[in-house]
Amino acid sequence: MSNPGYLSNQLLIAMPSMTDPNFSQTVALICEHGPRGALALILNKPLTMRMGEIFEQLEIELADGPLRDRPVLRGGPMQTDRGFVIHRAQGKWDSTLEISGDLHVTTSRDILCAMARGAGPENALVALGYAGWDGGQLEEEIRANAWLNAPVTTEILFDLPFEARWQAAGRLLGVELTRISPLSGNA
Repeated sequence: MSNPGYLSNQLLIAMPSMTDPNFSQTVALICEHGPRGALALILNKPLTMRMGEIFEQLEIELADGPLRDRPVLRGGPMQTDRGFVIHRAQGKWDSTLEISGDLHVTTSRDILCAMARGAGPENALVALGYAGWDGGQLEEEIRANAWLNAPVTTEILFDLPFEARWQAAGRLLGVELTRISPLSGNA
């Protein structure tokens, strides 16, 4: 759950000036943010990998159906072999981080087994890897105009196509990101 002064349970929106290829035009869910740093999962960069491949690698039996063809997200550049399931608060799993009362992130295999049986959360995204910042680093990047933050909406997480999420996140703040100059400065 979020601590005052920190951005857990917020969307992190890359400014148009962000040139780092890992983060250009991204929107991410801030899962944890505190004095020791931050962890976020990028929500709009699908990999070519599909969920069926994840289940095959983990040797979890999965019937044919839409879950098999669902894209896997590139959650960030760190530990790209580590999986995260972002889902609505539903079910009890071995290793879950409560982002809010409505939103959880689970890293244990049991949720994938449940999803394969059709017993997992209805709304779920699977991401490989994460984005991480050391203590004070994310705050410094925000002060340098690299990022905006906005409240999380489940519509952006679960309903919008990946390519529409970055712009939609900016609109939560009344900002059209494509109309902002990639050049920035401080007055």
